[in-house]
Amino acid sequence: MHAFVFPGQGAQTIGMGRALADACPQAREVFEEVDDALGEKLSALIWEGDQDELTLTRNAQPALMATSMAAMAALGAEGVSVTSAAFVAGHSLGEYSALCAAGAISLADTARLLRARGEAMQAAVAVGEGAMAAILGLDLAAVQAVAAAVAEGQIVQAANDNDPAQVVISGHRAGVERAVALAAERGAKRAVMLPVSAPFHCALMEPAARVMAERLAEVTIDVPLVPVVANVRAEGVTDPAEISALLVQQVTGMVRWRESVAWMAGQGVTDIWEIGAGKALSGMVRRIARDVATRQVGTPEEVTAAVDSMN
Repeated sequence: MHAFVFPGQGAQTIGMGRALADACPQAREVFEEVDDALGEKLSALIWEGDQDELTLTRNAQPALMATSMAAMAALGAEGVSVTSAAFVAGHSLGEYSALCAAGAISLADTARLLRARGEAMQAAVAVGEGAMAAILGLDLAAVQAVAAAVAEGQIVQAANDNDPAQVVISGHRAGVERAVALAAERGAKRAVMLPVSAPFHCALMEPAARVMAERLAEVTIDVPLVPVVANVRAEGVTDPAEISALLVQQVTGMVRWRESVAWMAGQGVTDIWEIGAGKALSGMVRRIARDVATRQVGTPEEVTAAVDSMN
């Protein structure tokens, strides 16, 4: 049993998806449709732009989604559709990619939602006030204890429960810095500040959640062709109203990736394909569910190999 998963922010690189677009007309059409939806040549930035500009949240979010959907289009051209998977899931913005792949939200609407999400998340907190840090070598409960111990009235929260030994925290910069120091004292292998522009997935993102509630109310969400494993629920969902509500909660809520992968493995998933840029999710999957095989699908060669593996 297969599941398809879709990467989040941090996987973006200049040139991603270009070989897919060159090799497959359907993949090229994805980038063209995203450009049209946004009214700008995002594809030019993705393929030959500046890495710092691509990394801006407003650009990275639709760009990573477009690259994932181009890979899905290339798979589709070879006869592998989303219904080949029992579940789809995505890490943070990747949940939008998963919903688009599953036919719940149109490509154009997904691009516009992610542009709005990126802008709203960036605008929610003044630059420099918030921060995020990765804590390696402590489990979720230990990291939550650290966050509670250092909060001192500030927001310090577990933002991403990525795998058994990697939890990302988010909140006020001073609080996150205190958490990094205490985590090291409490036995973390590493505790490092992350080069991000805003403190995602914590209560400081409440203004962005309000924006997304408005934006999501304006789009049609259909029943997905396969269940989408929601970040904040860590189980498959199919009801459009619930999907919309969970996407709003996701802005301030924790990405429960470790539990999501464990849930899919518990449902009988044996193979997880990471669709789009990078391979970070595959590494997490291997640390969560060692018996689940992983495969990256982001280049024409990887598409061919993936298709061959199904036959």
